[in-house]
Amino acid sequence: MAVAKRIALFLTVNFLVVLTVSGILSFFNIQPFLNSYGLNYGQLAIFCLIWGFVGALISLMLSKIIAKWMMGVVVIDPNTRDPAHATLLRTVHNLAQKAGLTEMPEVGIYDSPEVNAFATGPTRSRSLVAVSSGLLSRLQYGEVEGVLGHEIAHIANGDMVTMTLLQGVINAFVMFFARVVAFAIARGFSRNSDEESASVSPMFYQIIVMVLEIVFMILGTLVIAAFSRYREFRADEGGARLAGKEKMISALSALQKTIQIKDPEHDQQSVQALKISSNTGFSRFFATHPPLEKRIANLQNMR
Repeated sequence: MAVAKRIALFLTVNFLVVLTVSGILSFFNIQPFLNSYGLNYGQLAIFCLIWGFVGALISLMLSKIIAKWMMGVVVIDPNTRDPAHATLLRTVHNLAQKAGLTEMPEVGIYDSPEVNAFATGPTRSRSLVAVSSGLLSRLQYGEVEGVLGHEIAHIANGDMVTMTLLQGVINAFVMFFARVVAFAIARGFSRNSDEESASVSPMFYQIIVMVLEIVFMILGTLVIAAFSRYREFRADEGGARLAGKEKMISALSALQKTIQIKDPEHDQQSVQALKISSNTGFSRFFATHPPLEKRIANLQNMR
């Protein structure tokens, strides 16, 4: 079922991206950037900016819907009579008010043994804070409050929008430079193979583009991951100011003890970066979250 959801989501989002981009390119009459005369850098730049940002922005606009569907988030009714749900809702709203949010985020719970939480949404006024059932059952109230403070800080800092804009810029740069470098390489090979013809083989050019996009995207991922780690330190500090420094430290310490509990069914990339903790990955340079011990040390040194 989870695999079917992911496939359906992938196809739906990509259909919307292609449809939107095609409409924009047609509306603004963007001409092909590669012709018999070479590359039209102006047209290429516009083409890459549109493709780079449209996908990221559509994902942002659908982020709440995607998270609810893929993670199975059940949103708490603001008029709930369940004491535990009412306490969770009240805590989130109190923290949101302290953070200066004018619109209260939706609050939801998703069924998972993983001790985690995440924040998402297209804007500060249309956000969602979701916590796992594992977090509620394993952490003390003060620790839960620290986690919630961290997630509210993500919203208050506008991290969802910032990450989207950064992803859009990286996408555009990757597409642009991959095509510029690929054209130079393909033209060089054409000249070497036939001195009388400098025409570029479209198939050879596209193969080089694909290879270079993979290489450049890996480099771009390093930039995104580095900013994500910086943003986590900032959200920890924001959570400490909202919920209290000791509660934030206690929350991260509790996460250290439960970090081995993983739930593959809820390991979604669309919300992974905005969870309070995540796998460090095969390299610390690609990790979206700093090690928990470094985050705790950072808070301990916080004034």
